[in-house]
Amino acid sequence: MLGFFKDLKRKDHKPISFEVFKYIGPGLLVTVGFIDPGNWASNLAAGAEYGYTLLWMVTLSTIMLIVLQHNVAHLGIATGLCLSEAANKYLPRVVSRPIIGSAILASISTSLAEILGGAIALKMLFHIPIKIGAVIVVVTILAIVLSNSYRKLERWIVGFVSLIGLSFIYELAIADISWHEAAIGWVKPEIPDGAMVIVMSVLGAVVMPHNLFLHSEIIQSRHWNLEDDAVIRKQLKYEFYDTLLSMIVGWAINSSMIIMAAAVFFKNHVHASELQQARDMLVPLLGNAAAVIFALALLLSGISSTITSAMAGGSIFAGLYGEPIDLKDNHSRMGVYISLFTALLIIFFIGDPFKGLIYSQMALSIQLPFTIFLQIYLTSSKKVMGQYANGTYLKVVLLTIAAIVTYLNIRLLITLFN
Repeated sequence: MLGFFKDLKRKDHKPISFEVFKYIGPGLLVTVGFIDPGNWASNLAAGAEYGYTLLWMVTLSTIMLIVLQHNVAHLGIATGLCLSEAANKYLPRVVSRPIIGSAILASISTSLAEILGGAIALKMLFHIPIKIGAVIVVVTILAIVLSNSYRKLERWIVGFVSLIGLSFIYELAIADISWHEAAIGWVKPEIPDGAMVIVMSVLGAVVMPHNLFLHSEIIQSRHWNLEDDAVIRKQLKYEFYDTLLSMIVGWAINSSMIIMAAAVFFKNHVHASELQQARDMLVPLLGNAAAVIFALALLLSGISSTITSAMAGGSIFAGLYGEPIDLKDNHSRMGVYISLFTALLIIFFIGDPFKGLIYSQMALSIQLPFTIFLQIYLTSSKKVMGQYANGTYLKVVLLTIAAIVTYLNIRLLITLFN
């Protein structure tokens, strides 16, 4: 999914109101992760099992994501380093290595969900067994990533998958929705008995650690002049618009999936046990073609998001050696291989693909506090960020987010061990 943008040169004669559109892009690429198989599974389970109750988690996760993505993009803009490179440069190895290692595990967990989603789609379309389908997906991803042909496919994939995501939003106008319950669900925090795993899978599916690493990398693709303070400040300003717009779109798509699952499954007391059930939510809009269109969207979302997780793996691993991602370099390639092949190996030992998707997203939430605290330390350090270091107010906001995520993870661990 990741594509590197062409250099954007400022044209001063253009009105400032139109200039903002030049900076829209990296956030939207990250947002495509909102429409990946892991999200679909988490949202399906949340809506089908608990109705509108867990919508608040989407709201909270999105607010946290806006702050975190914007903040980590600042790191890339102000320093020219991605999160992994900065950790390697400014932290002792005894600290940076375990954190970066856990981020690689998060990339593997993400790849696992995306490969599984693609394999499930192949089974729906061509009746290919899950494990064989997973091998086909990995081979396809390697061919796309290592040949750089993802640049040509990116717009088509993003466009098609986004169309499916937006169709969920459109369905809200024609479905029998209890908007009163939805409105309460969006703002009232409540964790029903037994819901902790689903709550954390929703969190992990929205605030994905590998996306924080990736955003700090791809935001640098515009090749600005790091010596020009005016250029940096303009980047910081417009990047926020890009992030805000993109994350609001993601919030709407995630919310619509949960709402549709609540209306289609929870209302009719139907238990969610497989990802294929999500296609039933598209039947009112797409009719009999829903199964095929859903399977195609699932396949393409699996491919696009696996490319993202593989590239994130390459970026994180290269950062261990103080290098930016470069797929011609062995370190970047090794990160891609680790992310994809480890995930593939784990899939061969998974008995229930749907549960595999849910728990892979939950695993992301467990790693998340480490990435957040790393990010806070780096972006608050004047040694790292100079004059662009976090102010007191932003530090308080970021630490509050870190505290909330840590608290939820503690509750999750208590639930799992009990």
